[in-house]
Amino acid sequence: MRAVVVLIALAISAFTYVTTETLPIGLLLLISADLNVSQAAVGLLVTCYGLVVVVTSVPLTHLTRRVPRRVLLPALLAAFVVFTVVSVATTSYWLLLAARMAIALSQALFWSVVVPTAASLFPPKVTGRALAVVFAGSSLAAVVGVPVGTWLGDQLGWQAAFLSLTGLGVLTLVVIAALLPSGRPEQAHSARGSTPDGRRYWLLMAATTLTVTGSFTAFTYVTPFLTEVATFSATAIGPLLLLRGIAGVAGVGIGGVHVDRSPWGATVTPVALQVVALLGVYVFGDSPVLAAGLVALAGLAFSAFAGAIGTRMLQVAPGSTDLASAGSSTAFNVGITSGALLGGILLSTVGVRTTALAGGLLSLAGLAVALAERLLPAPEIARATAVP
Repeated sequence: MRAVVVLIALAISAFTYVTTETLPIGLLLLISADLNVSQAAVGLLVTCYGLVVVVTSVPLTHLTRRVPRRVLLPALLAAFVVFTVVSVATTSYWLLLAARMAIALSQALFWSVVVPTAASLFPPKVTGRALAVVFAGSSLAAVVGVPVGTWLGDQLGWQAAFLSLTGLGVLTLVVIAALLPSGRPEQAHSARGSTPDGRRYWLLMAATTLTVTGSFTAFTYVTPFLTEVATFSATAIGPLLLLRGIAGVAGVGIGGVHVDRSPWGATVTPVALQVVALLGVYVFGDSPVLAAGLVALAGLAFSAFAGAIGTRMLQVAPGSTDLASAGSSTAFNVGITSGALLGGILLSTVGVRTTALAGGLLSLAGLAVALAERLLPAPEIARATAVP
């Protein structure tokens, strides 16, 4: 029961971090007006946040690799609470930006250690299901966190939306500090890959970067696609994005069930589904019903993939799983940033429909890289366990 409570606290922490990262999108107009800055400047609150995560994940994880997680995780959440309070107490855009960069530093390290920490709480045979709970927390940020935070900001001001998240931060800090088992990180069964293989790990990272880039090339501009190509009204966008978010939560659950049986298969199958969904959106985007269904399928596939790569990484990590997880987080955020950039270029040059085509082709490249692993000889340990 203690392990379950800690796992739920880790999932809530993931929800809190992801909501904090993306909430300025929903509060863009309010922050822009209140601080008297441009909407593009508010957008930088998200872009710079992601860049900090990309740049600092690996070095911060290396520096803290021997710090007990019962100390490190509460410290990260304490930093989150303090700098979130600073960010809402200021009337200076630059201080707000600096506070968010500090929060991003704590998030970079959080995502590097949360996967091995969650895995260490349970036997290896249920690792996938445990990690699915954590990633469900991050998926719920899009379904619940940002919409509710946006509504709260509209009612009480954008500061109130962020302050509400500090309450969750304090709660999870207390639970994790009190209940997370003590011990050195390197002593946990999840500290090293179960079937370490550097070649497979780097193929996984390459597939992750390509797949995430493909997803965000299309998803970043899904709203203009749905209104201009699928001819939905602006009022339909909210329900459609909610449908995609719900499909994403379902994808995490489905992936969590299957990843413990076949980590490689549970990683490759969602990429194949994403290829079908995005190329399908490109071809059949003129049909509102098909477009809505395929956008939801893309959300399901992406979330299933995001949940599965953690388990697969814990298998093939060539060294410390903390550092391997930091590399995974970096690959993920490179994909997010690159996808948004590429999608913006395509939108302004050749039209919004090509964002789906480019996303599908990049996902197809990710699928080819993932399938290429089958060409590698199986490691000795993998032959003994019959795990690909």
